[in-house]
Formats: sequence, structure tokens, C-alpha cells
Amino acid sequence: MNPASYTLPKQTRIGHVHLKVSDLDRALGFYQELLGFEITARYGSQAVFISAGGYHHHIGLNTWHSKGAPPAPVNGVGLYHTAILYPTRKDLAAILQRLLKAKYPLTGASDHGVSEAIYLNDPDGNGVELYWDRPRTEWPIAEDGSLKMYTRALDVDGLLNELKA
Repeated sequence: MNPASYTLPKQTRIGHVHLKVSDLDRALGFYQELLGFEITARYGSQAVFISAGGYHHHIGLNTWHSKGAPPAPVNGVGLYHTAILYPTRKDLAAILQRLLKAKYPLTGASDHGVSEAIYLNDPDGNGVELYWDRPRTEWPIAEDGSLKMYTRALDVDGLLNELKA
């Protein structure tokens, strides 16, 4: 088999992300209390698995090698961000409103044509993207049939207006 010709099955999905954190309770304050993930399993004071909707875990948090450690350097290799996909634009608007009400600092907000996204960092400096995908029929397509993604300013007011509907 030619490795260059192999592609993953279309049903393949990223199952979970496992993050090293310096303080498990502080991380849970962000992922559970602010973003709303549910704890599915806890392993003493060193690891917690959390999920949305009852999956065994979407995110693992642990301090096995990182308890009390400083954040990873911004200009080094490593995870850029974890992206959390919301089912609807209204759901994204609801979490944005929650973040604004909590005065949680955002690092950006963008319209990518295929999606709308909000960016922030967790307490350990790990990047987090909260987003929803537009329906595929609305994705911008170039003349050659490829996606024509872009980065434009997010219409924050328009997004928040979803909550008034």
C-alpha cells in the first residue's frame, strides 16, 4: 500500500484531548463551572475526565507531570488550542454571554466563513476555541472547488442577538 494514497475513513473523529494542568481544581473551575462540562471520572487528586452529553470523556485533565508547573512557553512547540464545537449558533451565543457576564478575558473572535469562533485561554494558558459550524451549503467555495476560508471580525452583536430570537 502506498502511504501517500491512504486517507482516513470519513467517519473518523477526534475522540478526546488530554491536557496537562498545574492545578486540577483551578482547571475544573474553568472547564466544569464556567464552560459546563460534566465530570465522568475522577482519579484521586491527579486526574479528571470530563464530557458533554455523557460521552466517556472529551477532555482529560491531569497533574501527573505538571502539578504546580508554569504554563508552556507561547513560542514553543505544543498544542495551539483545543476546539470545542457547539451544535448551534444560539449555543455559541449563550456561552459567549456567559463568558462576558463572568468577565472572562477573550483573546479573539473571528468569522472564518465555515464557522464563527471565540478564542480564550484556560487558566494554564492552553488555547481554547469555542465555535459552531455553518451548514455546509453556506461554506464559501473557491472556483476550483476548494474551501475558501478566511478570518474576519466576528459580528459579536449579531451573535448575541441569537439569544433574543
